[in-house]
Amino acid sequence: MVKVEDSEEEILLLNHLNASQGDFYIYNSLLSEYGVVGFDYGYAMASPKTLVIWEAQFGDFSNGAQIMLDQYISAGEDKWKTQNGLVMLLPHGYEGQGAEHSSARMERYLQLCAKDNMYVTDCTTPANMFHLLRRQMKSNFRKPLIVFTPKSLLRHPKCVSTVEEFSNGSFKTLIDDDQVTASKVKTLVFLTGKFYYDLDEKREELKREDVALVRIEQLFPLPAEEIRKAIKKYNKADDIVWAQEEPRNMGAYSHMLMHLDEAKTFRAASRRPYGAPAAGSSTRSKKRHQEVIDYVFDKSKNNQR
Repeated sequence: MVKVEDSEEEILLLNHLNASQGDFYIYNSLLSEYGVVGFDYGYAMASPKTLVIWEAQFGDFSNGAQIMLDQYISAGEDKWKTQNGLVMLLPHGYEGQGAEHSSARMERYLQLCAKDNMYVTDCTTPANMFHLLRRQMKSNFRKPLIVFTPKSLLRHPKCVSTVEEFSNGSFKTLIDDDQVTASKVKTLVFLTGKFYYDLDEKREELKREDVALVRIEQLFPLPAEEIRKAIKKYNKADDIVWAQEEPRNMGAYSHMLMHLDEAKTFRAASRRPYGAPAAGSSTRSKKRHQEVIDYVFDKSKNNQR
């Protein structure tokens, strides 16, 4: 949005793309997640062809809307056979900003998932995010969509997509590793979200051509068959890892164990179990984060002991 200094006129460029387009509105809502998410849920119900997006300032703040999540968003279709396409963007990612600004409580959303009641995603490229939102509106049915959106990826130099990927691509529930040769891979790492970029940077630093990083972009419904295809593709790998930046008792690890039998044999690389999502100290947070990264690439450095 651009505001003219003299006249206070507001210009939103996205509303001037072509004559036949729809309207784009942005509102800074009051700090009542319970009230605003409830309003947006109702708006999406009344106007199913409108893309209604509620974004938390930080993902943790959606805690204030927990009643809406438990009673309506996750359960409405099973209770009342109603469909709702509300999108929730929840900034999530361990970036050293403290316990209240790190975790969108991914595990809570995943525990609410069953019977294809909603989508839960964690995109790592701009094009995949675009195609995800496009799929949300092009579908001939409506499901709530939960998107974990790391803030650091807005400015990460490697988090980019080509014009071709936008114009001719589609949403990918899993992104394979195109930087390695399958026959050389000894360690296969499954992960989700911005942690990919941290591990990719470490892989480059170590010059490890034997490590494949496979991104799971949709956590529910889990693309189990695509995961199994990846395991089959990297059949020389004798070390399969589930890596996450969250503590062991949080994040998507328990979800993977529940929905993918093969995950029970994965080597889990995560923070230790904690009562809080992240440390209150930036120094401790960075130390814990680095321990997980080191363990992914060297299983002798097990930080769970």
